[in-house]
Amino acid sequence: MWSLETLGRVRLSRHFFMRDFLYSEIGNFHQKQNIPDNPDLALETGRAFCETLLDPLEETFGRVAVRSGYRSPSLNRFGNENRLNCARNDNPLECHIWDRGEGDARIAGASIVIPWFADHYAQGRDWRDLAWWMHDHLIYSEIWFFPKLCAFNLVWRPEPLRRIDSYIDPRGCLLKPGAEPDEDRAKRQLRYADFPAFRGIAYP
Repeated sequence: MWSLETLGRVRLSRHFFMRDFLYSEIGNFHQKQNIPDNPDLALETGRAFCETLLDPLEETFGRVAVRSGYRSPSLNRFGNENRLNCARNDNPLECHIWDRGEGDARIAGASIVIPWFADHYAQGRDWRDLAWWMHDHLIYSEIWFFPKLCAFNLVWRPEPLRRIDSYIDPRGCLLKPGAEPDEDRAKRQLRYADFPAFRGIAYP
């Protein structure tokens, strides 16, 4: 108990603590623990994820709501085996297990909602406006959009893939790894001209 409390108090970045990512609805409902096998690695990758991606979002748009954060290997395996929307532990796109892999194989991600954009999305705004904003400003690896609240999986890797997919119409892959956007920068910038001023380290 006290070790877990200490883990939760670790500050990952300016705006986020490890505790922000430990809550699990699967774990809560099914009474399964969500404790890292390798806390040091989970903290290392989580810190990179928060500093690189989440802090700039929070500083630009205000509060970032974490829908699903870290999952321990055992909890994620349980979720996959019981068809609870968890990928297999060995799936290279499974981003919620922060304490696996070494070097460039490290990965960290979370399902999040930006309330500022969710309000605009509810009024009919195109999810691609946010997608292209993130592409032009963040050093992300993968982004997957979902219809409810325009939530999305946001992923960090040491060597980013720069891939964007969506389950919102138009569904499918918006940007493949290594590809160039089908809209030029000027057109993309028009999409998000009314967004708040970016605060953070911009992607070159």
